[in-house]
Amino acid sequence: MKLDHPLLTRLGGMLAAAAVRSWMGTLDYKGAFYDEAIDPAMPECRGQKIYIFWHEYILFPIYLRGHCNLAMLLSRHRDAEILSHAAYHLGFDFVRGSTNRGGVTALRELLRKSRRMHLAITPDGPRGPRRRLAPGAVFLASKLGLPLVAMGFGYDRPWRMGSWDRFAVPRLGSRARGISSPDIHVPPNLDRQGLEHFRAKIETLLNRLTTDAESWAAAGTRKLGQKNVYPRPARSGRHRIDPAATLAGPHQTASVGSAPRMNGK
Repeated sequence: MKLDHPLLTRLGGMLAAAAVRSWMGTLDYKGAFYDEAIDPAMPECRGQKIYIFWHEYILFPIYLRGHCNLAMLLSRHRDAEILSHAAYHLGFDFVRGSTNRGGVTALRELLRKSRRMHLAITPDGPRGPRRRLAPGAVFLASKLGLPLVAMGFGYDRPWRMGSWDRFAVPRLGSRARGISSPDIHVPPNLDRQGLEHFRAKIETLLNRLTTDAESWAAAGTRKLGQKNVYPRPARSGRHRIDPAATLAGPHQTASVGSAPRMNGK
């Protein structure tokens, strides 16, 4: 049987999902979010959104926000086959393709799913450059009329792989921290200049949130309004929402031009 046989791929996905649950389940998660209504696990979350985060931290949301009515965009590369099956077992729907590399079919599928689901995109994936936001997510937000939510994640002194994104593998039992923006509304029908303007602004914001989350995780200090964060268990369906705990922090608004500020330790 070939190593890329569908049966082996599905088995690999099940094993990968179990490994993610076991490994990521040892971490100490805390979030500092500015509006609890952006959290797809909260009953206050209304309307569909597009969540963006850097590829190197994909394990963070894939462990914590399964079963939250999310469809994740994953590449068609062979190395994403097992990830797509793992994402399914962890409570995600998914779309295979890219928003800017031969992704017409993926865009149509994202459009279809966005009518009833949130979308999750790693805007520097699948091949980089690292922490460089491709315009696809901004174009999609403008086209669909959905707000973007930028999510910065960080671990305390993670191991780094030698991949293009320096993929982060957290240490067992270490600190994991997340900081999120409020909704970012992108105007419809942007021309090329407008698309680049928002792309650059959102890239700066996402990098700042990520740097802040990494510093917070490394320092082990407190932030005003921080909350413990827990994964969403499945209820009576694979994508049902459990409204129990929250990722949210203090209510606040922010412009795309600058990252929201947090006070306290």
